[in-house]
Amino acid sequence: MHNSPHSTLQNMPLILVTGAAGFIGFHLAKKLLQEGWRVVGLDNINDYYDVNLKYARLRELGVERHNIQYNTPVTSSLHDNFSFILMNLEDEAGMQQIFNAHQFEFVCHLAAQAGVRYSLENPMAYINSNIVGFTNILECAKNHNVKHVVYASSSSVYGLNTQMPFSTQAETNHPVSLYAATKKSNELMAHVYSHLYDLPTTGLRFFTVYGPWGRPDMSPMLFADAIMHGKPIKIFNNGDMARDFTYVDDVVEGVIRVINRPATNNALWDSNFPDPASSSAPYRIYNIGNSSPVQLTDYVEELENALGKRAIKTFLPMQAGDIQHTFSDVSDLEKEFGYRPKTTLKEGLKQFAIWYKKAVSENLFNHFTPIAE
Repeated sequence: MHNSPHSTLQNMPLILVTGAAGFIGFHLAKKLLQEGWRVVGLDNINDYYDVNLKYARLRELGVERHNIQYNTPVTSSLHDNFSFILMNLEDEAGMQQIFNAHQFEFVCHLAAQAGVRYSLENPMAYINSNIVGFTNILECAKNHNVKHVVYASSSSVYGLNTQMPFSTQAETNHPVSLYAATKKSNELMAHVYSHLYDLPTTGLRFFTVYGPWGRPDMSPMLFADAIMHGKPIKIFNNGDMARDFTYVDDVVEGVIRVINRPATNNALWDSNFPDPASSSAPYRIYNIGNSSPVQLTDYVEELENALGKRAIKTFLPMQAGDIQHTFSDVSDLEKEFGYRPKTTLKEGLKQFAIWYKKAVSENLFNHFTPIAE
């Protein structure tokens, strides 16, 4: 897209992607740029995990670390249609400035204080980023007539619910971590803005996303690091855990399909029998998952195969705030968008292992032990 004719670029939609230095945000920005969108990426590059990895992702998008200053757009050296802004979501004046300076048609809000376990130690970080920050996004989107706000919710909202597969029709009133509670709050806040201001919003409940450029505080990277350095990996609940692992490219494909179709009022919505995943307002909730949960022990075996090395395992009890099984029902996504994730765990972990070995050889990030593993 370098040196694209200006007139063509001007006609392409402009989207704000928050969390653009993050795992999913980076992949989404990259794919949107390939498709010719004009993208403004926003991130606060916080140090919850290794910032070197975040800067390395931005370098892939043509933004160099030494050019980044707070609240100052940096134009990509690789893409005419990408600029990046360092910004805290909770900075109300700063966020208003960004929305005033750009006429965003779409917002994809993927920035958040992530991590279930860290929320046990640092609750305020979640309130500031996930509640205050999201309020700023909704206010700015409302004030600037954004066509569609798509935002990351999480499979963790299902909490104590054990009815499998997790359906968007199910109740989500019993979260077991503050992280999950903030994500559920985001869905409720979005509904208010859809209802009061006719702002189309769509929440996406992601299920255990993995792949190249992934987060160092999540199991593929933690486990790969330990395996390659001959250190033990921690297997919680003695391995009796299952996750609906979803490959990042599949997630991005789903996100882009959803962005392109703003949420609409459900004409069949009945206030006597309210459907939780839609509304009389332009509001929607979808699961994005692989719909095939994998036992933790099988997952470790696939990762061992991909890396070509065996793991040393330490078996531990269940951790506070964790969910034992996740399994997504993606029938709504399939019915409405003709789409469901399809990458097998074997193929996805193979791609992850190729990237991981290259990243280690290039010293892309510090070997990292998360704050609350």
